Amino acid sequence: MEYIKRKQTRTVRVGDVYIGGDAKITVQSMTNTDTRDVGSTVNQIKMLEDMGCEIIRVAVVDKEAAEAIKLIKKSIRIPLVADIHFDYRLAISSMENGADKIRLNPGNIGDKERVKKSC
Repeated sequence: MEYIKRKQTRTVRVGDVYIGGDAKITVQSMTNTDTRDVGSTVNQIKMLEDMGCEIIRVAVVDKEAAEAIKLIKKSIRIPLVADIHFDYRLAISSMENGADKIRLNPGNIGDKERVKKSC
């Protein structure tokens, strides 16, 4: 069996899970539900948890989706990553509502100042 050598990276904590560095490889997934539909999103996350998912990512398309994070977090056991596009303010709102991490695309957030504001 041929093994792939891991690239050396720094360790980052997402909730209570460590990724990068010498941390074990984690199973991550993203929901395909409307995050604003808390019930459907929680059901899908619980199914993924049962299958071994260790970190979950949800799309945050508007303020309502960011606010849903607070309710979703109450019902799940794994860290939640908010996937942000276009509006840096959604990153801030997601963090205020309990997201363990944000993922943003700086190419569609706008200028560097907007990216800095979301960090």
